Amino acid sequence: MELKDIKDLIKLVGETDVSEVQIELEGVKVAIKKNAQQVPITYIPEHYFAPAESAKQSVSQPTAKVEQPVNEKDNNLIEISAPMVGTFYRAPSPDSPPFVKEGDLVQEGQILCIIEAMKLMNEIQSEYSGRIVRILVNNAEPVEYGQPLFLLEPEK
Repeated sequence: MELKDIKDLIKLVGETDVSEVQIELEGVKVAIKKNAQQVPITYIPEHYFAPAESAKQSVSQPTAKVEQPVNEKDNNLIEISAPMVGTFYRAPSPDSPPFVKEGDLVQEGQILCIIEAMKLMNEIQSEYSGRIVRILVNNAEPVEYGQPLFLLEPEK
């Protein structure tokens, strides 16, 4: 099962009267439950940070989706959003320091976080250079596609 398949399931559940779908394929369990406000995804990884070496090599490095901020008083900030559904991790392992902290200067291409999806650890890279103003998600928290992760003040 690929990420595209999960996105298709989310879309299908959102467009129908179905309120819950549970699927298990190739040892991967996906549960989608719909309520009036959102379509949450529940994914419980069997291994916290142990992707297979062969799986690591076959994954391209996604970049975070960048949108303009919604808040007018922060109009000079760039909102960096999740490019996929998964679990947000601030560090490469539980004992490591976070990739970035609020106030850190980052360069284009620098790793900001990891989003685990389908037992694969996807390093999310910045598309801009600038300063991290705010981190909007807690470590090990599930994130939705397009959910804001960081606010970045771009270099001038």
